[in-house]
Amino acid sequence: MKRTRGKKGRVQGRTTPHKSLAEVRHLLGDAPRTRDMLIENLHKIQDHYHHISNRHILALAIDMSLPMAEIYETATFYHHFDVLKENETPPPTRTVRVCESLTCEMFGAEELIKQLKSENMDNVRIQPVPCVGRCAAAPVAVVGTNPIENADKESVIFAIEKNEFSDSLPPDYIDYSSYKDNGGYKTLIDCINGKYQREEIIKLLEDSNLRGLGGAGFPAGRKWRILCAQEAPRMIAINIDEGEPGTFKDRYYLETDPHRFIEGTLIAHWAIEADEIYIYLRDEYAGCRMMLEKELSKLHDSPPCDLPKIHLRRGAGAYICGEESAMIESIEGKRGMPRLRPPYLAEVGLFGHPTLEQNMETLHWVRDIIENGPDWFSSNGRRERKGLRSFSVSGRVKKPGVHVAPAGISMRELIEEYCGGMLDGHEFYGYFPGGASGGILPASLGDEPLDFDTLLKYGCFIGSAAIVVLSDKDSAKAMALNSMRFFEDESCGQCTPCRVGTAKAVKLMEKDEWDQSLLEELSTAMVDASICGLGQAAPNPLRCAIKYFPEEFE
Repeated sequence: MKRTRGKKGRVQGRTTPHKSLAEVRHLLGDAPRTRDMLIENLHKIQDHYHHISNRHILALAIDMSLPMAEIYETATFYHHFDVLKENETPPPTRTVRVCESLTCEMFGAEELIKQLKSENMDNVRIQPVPCVGRCAAAPVAVVGTNPIENADKESVIFAIEKNEFSDSLPPDYIDYSSYKDNGGYKTLIDCINGKYQREEIIKLLEDSNLRGLGGAGFPAGRKWRILCAQEAPRMIAINIDEGEPGTFKDRYYLETDPHRFIEGTLIAHWAIEADEIYIYLRDEYAGCRMMLEKELSKLHDSPPCDLPKIHLRRGAGAYICGEESAMIESIEGKRGMPRLRPPYLAEVGLFGHPTLEQNMETLHWVRDIIENGPDWFSSNGRRERKGLRSFSVSGRVKKPGVHVAPAGISMRELIEEYCGGMLDGHEFYGYFPGGASGGILPASLGDEPLDFDTLLKYGCFIGSAAIVVLSDKDSAKAMALNSMRFFEDESCGQCTPCRVGTAKAVKLMEKDEWDQSLLEELSTAMVDASICGLGQAAPNPLRCAIKYFPEEFE
């Protein structure tokens, strides 16, 4: 790097960190140095050194021919990168993350964090974090990348002492050979060999009433049709960044039958005549990532047909990247800042190309719909709703977990028919129908149909069907505060109404008595002026707590 000398002969500017540059180049090996690989390269440094120092950032800037400022602002945006300030002491090499989101708070996460911090373990950092996607087994601690479900102090300390800091592959998933033995990829081959026409497949999806199952609910067939009308090249981006507190359905399908969504993705690739495929996986799912790397390698080594390039990209701990345009920015190696729309991703998406963005579960159903016909899917449903929904249920029920049930089922029916009823000694009090952003409804509205659009009149929505069940032992007011703290922590900071509004709301909600008129004024500003759904939905829980649980404010 070029240096200059000042008037007194002192060297000005930064000198080339030859040792750090050699270390970074050794870590990255033959990996591409393109801009979109920045986050992947930052992960390699973080994984190896357990932090990212200024010398690492400077070395990476030199190696990737990028400004230091771009690397620094990207690295500091994501929670999972420990970026050190000048002369700051590196953090402990071993980190235990304890989830403190909705369900984990209900099951004692706060006390668990206190107990673990009181142990003062050498070279171990205890870090409260947002939802890690294992709400059915709350509370959850993650030792390194090793998730400890139904965690208590003893089980966490045992994992630390045994040095069990790495996650492992899911134990019983259907691998590539087993999937093929049971008819896997036959439907894809039939599509490519002409048994089906592209228009026929898109019409099947339209007739099935399959909607986007990441939360927005946009009809899948219509989205595919829109992409077909766009100019080539077209891209596909698969969203597996489920960070909504209460959601874990995508992880469930990944850990059991991963090739089903991969086949659905390849059928979509064929149907819209796309170019490359990008799979964006949340960083908390380390075991799933290892499994996907293994299975994609098997698929590549023994392909059922000609395959496109399939890229697996790793998130870095940012809830906002579940928003489709923020995810695209992250795949491109940038901060996960939502884009202003229009243009929409179907027109200008990944690397400027028209992009089909789909939630993983949406594509999980594609093969079954083609093989069984659209009526097989759409014939399910109650109260005039159509299709199946994968409900991630956690909270005060006997059988939490992922339950596949008819669209339009009510909360009471879901609890009694699928979840084994409420826990002994607990009475149904309320529920989040769509995670933290979906609002909170009281038990008196437990007979309403659960589906897209059905709860909007109550100021709520089903979103990704993340159900958190509250009992008479819980407080809607406390859960609303938990949600707002989550949104404050996860706001990308791009727009003032969300960045400042969530922080001000938390301060107001931490008081014993809420200034309800001021909170409503603040909520209106956030809903009306925020760029994306985070700021627009953040007020839902607090508004619902005030409206439907007045007894907690008396």
